[in-house]
Amino acid sequence: MLMKFTKMQGCGNDYVYVDCTKEVIDNIPDVARKVSDRHFGIGSDGLILIRASNKADFMMDMYNYDGSRSQMCGNGIRCVAKYVYDYGLTDKKHIQIETLSGIKELDLHVTDGVVTSVTVDMGKPILKPSLIPVKLDKEIVINEPIMVDGQTYEVTCVSMGNPHAIVFVEDTKNIPIDRIGPLFEQHEMFPERVNTEFIQVIDRTHINMRVWERGSGETLACGTGACASVIACILNGYTDHEVTVSLLGGDLVIRYDEKLDRVFMTGPAVKVFDGEIFLD
Repeated sequence: MLMKFTKMQGCGNDYVYVDCTKEVIDNIPDVARKVSDRHFGIGSDGLILIRASNKADFMMDMYNYDGSRSQMCGNGIRCVAKYVYDYGLTDKKHIQIETLSGIKELDLHVTDGVVTSVTVDMGKPILKPSLIPVKLDKEIVINEPIMVDGQTYEVTCVSMGNPHAIVFVEDTKNIPIDRIGPLFEQHEMFPERVNTEFIQVIDRTHINMRVWERGSGETLACGTGACASVIACILNGYTDHEVTVSLLGGDLVIRYDEKLDRVFMTGPAVKVFDGEIFLD
């Protein structure tokens, strides 16, 4: 089977995108693992299928590098918006996209007929442990001690449609993320595994972030993780309500509207290339 695809990235968080309003794909987890492989496949953090929706303008169906399904990706959904506009599936500059974590509202910023950046209403942060989920009988998880690799860390936990554990550190450059990232991900405190963000606070409007994503490992960016991290910063009194988040792949601007209790993310969406691949 020959599958047409487009590779896109937002702050270096790269995915293979397929227009499933036209294409039909079987054995999706296997396909996700194959195309994501950076040596024998296309190379990506996962596979995102763009589908029709009876609830919104489109649906984002997302799979991680390891073939597991994911609820939501902030960088990925921006690229979905770019795809549907740039490839003529819609001419609207405000669209709704259905995800497994609900319907998201997106504003497309267009220059010379091409989407260059997107603002996403990422919704309300979820703080209740049972809904994140986190195995703790508390109202909220702020600076909760957790033992990982023989060391005690403190985590603040937030869901933005998927679970995040935020850890504040002095310097993100020296975190042994390849060693401790999998241990956080698989920790018994997190029944559905967890994304872990390591955050260095620069000042009240700027933070540095590295992320270990469940199912994908370290990635250059994570939109939901950036949103969750800013909420964690606000809960801890470290930052204001609009923050530039510097990731390995670039910057995102995250704004928390306290009156609406909603998080808004603005960042780039970039096409890398189109292609075709044979699937066994």
